[in-house]
Amino acid sequence: PARCYRQIKGKPYPKSRYCRGVPDPKIRIYDVGMKKKGVDEFPFCVHLVSWEKENVSSEALEAARIACNKYMVKSAGKDAFHLRIRVHPFHVLRINKMLSCAGADRLQTGMRGAFGKALGTCARVAIGQVLLSVRCKDNHGAHAQEALRRAKFKFPGRQKIIVSRKWYVKPCSFGCRRFRRQRRRQRQ
Repeated sequence: PARCYRQIKGKPYPKSRYCRGVPDPKIRIYDVGMKKKGVDEFPFCVHLVSWEKENVSSEALEAARIACNKYMVKSAGKDAFHLRIRVHPFHVLRINKMLSCAGADRLQTGMRGAFGKALGTCARVAIGQVLLSVRCKDNHGAHAQEALRRAKFKFPGRQKIIVSRKWYVKPCSFGCRRFRRQRRRQRQ
């Protein structure tokens, strides 16, 4: 189970030419909804922020994406939001398989040569790192928060839902953006 791999131990172990035979991550789609819409159409932005240092499996990310997307499509409509998964499962998990059949004691080596084979992938998440972000119109803000609350149940550990004062991932706040737009109009 994934609870065995929750703690971050050791160094990152990504897929490479040395680490082959890694199964594909469960999550394939990282952007859902109207990803081409600008900040003017979707001014409201809310993030799901990790409050623990841990590993998050690709299965958990996929489950959270499905839960969040399903609620947003049902409540706001499929063209009324943009959901982005902000972490990628690059860290490879290993398992030292033990045999449990009859006569396994003759075949098994126990902890001799116990490096293990690739089992799956996970994302290494720090405290304060954004896991998911949802952009939408202001009138769908409550739906976006509820969608992230439902996605929270798919992750281990603690997370917080934070309404952003900035325009999505841009480093510029609402007032700053308006001021720049006014300056641009004055120049023209």
